[in-house]
Amino acid sequence: MSELEKIKELVVELEIDDIESAVKKALENNEAEDILKALSEGMTEVGKLYEEKEYYLPELVLAGECMNTGLEIIKPHLKAGLKSKGTIVISTVKGDLHDIGKNVASTLLVSAGFNVVDLGKDVDPDTIVQAVKENDADIVALSSLLTMTVVEIENVVKALEEAGLRDKVKIMCGGAPLNQELAEKLGADYNCDDATDGVDVAIKILNAKA
Repeated sequence: MSELEKIKELVVELEIDDIESAVKKALENNEAEDILKALSEGMTEVGKLYEEKEYYLPELVLAGECMNTGLEIIKPHLKAGLKSKGTIVISTVKGDLHDIGKNVASTLLVSAGFNVVDLGKDVDPDTIVQAVKENDADIVALSSLLTMTVVEIENVVKALEEAGLRDKVKIMCGGAPLNQELAEKLGADYNCDDATDGVDVAIKILNAKA
């Protein structure tokens, strides 16, 4: 088994304790871009296992940690000109401190080739607007796990409208209280059922823009 195949396998097998040494060793003989591809292929495989109900949220989270561990090591070695599919500003809305689902979505989007600007949790609309401006974002992704915070999605939409940015971005959202009808009522474009669905939606958005 090659070093790159080993890295992919470690992500799929959720071997968080071994990924750091494997990535560092692989850097001695492989390009960082090839290691990123191996990490991404591992996450893609994990995504399939999740869709097939063989893996659940805890496995997705652990695989995301494996991916992020590898990413932190190879980031300084990646070529600056590495082409991304598009830029996504992602956050959990103001008042919501839950971020596991958002973190998994962020990791899967990175592994799918997107430039992801992760603002964290409990983020106010003005901060999101500023990030969209500074990063020339294509998509805003919002997470709300609480029924009482879904209204913040509407507040983000209004803030983007006031800044003249609403027509420049697509807004996708996700979280337990949400469905497509409610997402559209709040002013968003798409609701995502889970993190893997979020990747599919983001790809669809960018393909439509191309």
